[in-house]
Amino acid sequence: MRPVGVARHRDGRIVGAALPPAVGCTRTLLQHEVAGVGLAHEIANGTPCRAAPFRPGRALRMIRLQSDGAVLEIDPVRGGRLASLRIDGRELLVTPPDAEDRSIFWGSFPMAPWAGRIDGAALDWEGAHYDLPPGDGRNAIHGVVYDREWTVEHAGEAEAVLSCALGAGGWPLGGSVRQRIRLAPDGLVAAAEVEAERSMPAVIGWHPWLLRGPGDARVRVEAAATLETEELIPTGRRVAVDDITDLRDGPLLGTRLLDHVYPDPVPPAIVEWPDLKLQIGFAAPITTLVVHSRPTAFCVEPQTAWPNAPALAAAGVPGTGLKVLRPGECLHAEMTWSWRATARRG
Repeated sequence: MRPVGVARHRDGRIVGAALPPAVGCTRTLLQHEVAGVGLAHEIANGTPCRAAPFRPGRALRMIRLQSDGAVLEIDPVRGGRLASLRIDGRELLVTPPDAEDRSIFWGSFPMAPWAGRIDGAALDWEGAHYDLPPGDGRNAIHGVVYDREWTVEHAGEAEAVLSCALGAGGWPLGGSVRQRIRLAPDGLVAAAEVEAERSMPAVIGWHPWLLRGPGDARVRVEAAATLETEELIPTGRRVAVDDITDLRDGPLLGTRLLDHVYPDPVPPAIVEWPDLKLQIGFAAPITTLVVHSRPTAFCVEPQTAWPNAPALAAAGVPGTGLKVLRPGECLHAEMTWSWRATARRG
């Protein structure tokens, strides 16, 4: 993997290691090395997959990847998101309610160039004020690509690469995001990369909607604090976990209705149903997990920075994870999932 913490242009020239960590643009996520947590041999050794016949750049309604008993569907038209993940016939994700829905309430979608909420849908950057597209009342939420059509650059039997321009979704500073998704019988890797055209703040995250059943789910997050929020916007203050938010022992979700930011978690996060165990692996620059739960579904969201990170960082709050990219620089992050069947609890 490329070293984290060194900023490079595409020609490889180091331009600013003093900046918050950024990495050089790969230009080919297909060749990016992955370091998964408990992933299959196929991922670790980069086994090539047979390309499906398609024209690069053509809009596909759904991309289907398969590796033995794992079947993954990717919707390039509605946010380049994972629309379905079936493991031996068992669905893990909340699937779309209909053929047109582009909301934030299903699948697993990448978040860029910010994750979570931006207070007042306002960005103040380098002396200029920008209005962002509101998506949650008065706030902007989850970036600008979750409802956009992505370009399919590659689609194979077990791997796909997609890209999307940030400006088309309403991001005023331009740039682009690319993602690479690779499936194996017992895991997947999702890698994403934001490239800047001009100086900009950058965040990458993933927002998976996981089904609560069959049976309730246990969630383990090794973190001793959450962020204090006001109307779901972090204030910058950390508070110790309590009986509801402490997930270090992997409790049943039960009646917990969470929408909490966990800074500096120790990987992996672990989800366990009565019949299946899922590890969500991550490493720097991912420094934050958001856990959100509802009666029938829940989310465990790895991201490289806190919600509202640009405003908090500008106010001098430390530890937000926000990265600043110069023109031509990239921020790269990876999320890995690995799963295995478990004995059903009595």
